[in-house]
Amino acid sequence: MSLAVSPELLAKAEQGQVSDGEFIDCIRTSLPYAWEMVCALVAQAEAGGGDFADNQVPPPNEQARGQLLRAMASDAIRGALQRHFGVRLAFQNCHRLAVFAPTPGAGERYARFTSVEAQLLNQSPELRDC
Repeated sequence: MSLAVSPELLAKAEQGQVSDGEFIDCIRTSLPYAWEMVCALVAQAEAGGGDFADNQVPPPNEQARGQLLRAMASDAIRGALQRHFGVRLAFQNCHRLAVFAPTPGAGERYARFTSVEAQLLNQSPELRDC
């Protein structure tokens, strides 16, 4: 799954002049499933008044799964999303994405979510080939 980069944005990249806003717009339009997933989780965390929200529903198809994997596997994309939304992202398996708001308790919760134990406990036979 690749980003759809316009010739204009490519020219700016060649000159080292791409703003975060331009990159975010490229992500939003190229990876709509991943974008909507992050938006929904941020809204869920805010609505719940907490510092955490996560998704446990597998993507509806392989294209959506590819978008989510692309967004989370790229340091540049993931970093841009984190800066844009003001959250920290964590990813398990092929679909379990979580957002952590910058609150005092979020660091401990993030550490638990990203621990070896949490990774092992989040496995199931259905997820082995995702």
